[in-house]
Amino acid sequence: MTRIIAGAAGGSTLTSVDGNGTRPTTDRVKEALFSSLESYGVIHGAHVLDLYAGSGSLGVESASRGAATVDLVESADRAAAVAQKNADLVNRVLGWTAVRVHRSKVETYLERVAPDLTWDLVLMDPPYTVEADGVLAVIGALEARLAEGAVVVVERSSRSPEPEWPAWLERFADKKYGETRLWFLEPAVD
Repeated sequence: MTRIIAGAAGGSTLTSVDGNGTRPTTDRVKEALFSSLESYGVIHGAHVLDLYAGSGSLGVESASRGAATVDLVESADRAAAVAQKNADLVNRVLGWTAVRVHRSKVETYLERVAPDLTWDLVLMDPPYTVEADGVLAVIGALEARLAEGAVVVVERSSRSPEPEWPAWLERFADKKYGETRLWFLEPAVD
């Protein structure tokens, strides 16, 4: 059972995706992730992009904690339907539509979204079957889409080697929680 940990919808139970098609972020990792993000001051009022959203638990947690907007991008029908249920739950609690679900492949979504749209926080939790090259291709598509001071968080298996990040992006933190590793990145300062 997954839940929203804190904020306006804190304590609410989220719907999970049945089967083995998704790998939900554990509450322990989610709590540590959001503790870090809040200490960096990037959640409140942020425009958040949750790529490979699965059930949307990371994105709806962001909305519950004060993000201005959250875009959940998920290609699998069943997972996108669950993400929509969880978005509806949080939107009802907030009293407005903060969370939107986009049923799309990540690459397709980034190609067709308005060119002037930017995000303050990008959460990427791709399936472990997505190779490092695939992760880096998606990150490359984000280059012109990150607001000043943006943070990108990439979640991978702790057994995966660290990708070779593009020169325009710097890793400023790296945290390991059991089988999960989080890399925190920000645009490099010229």
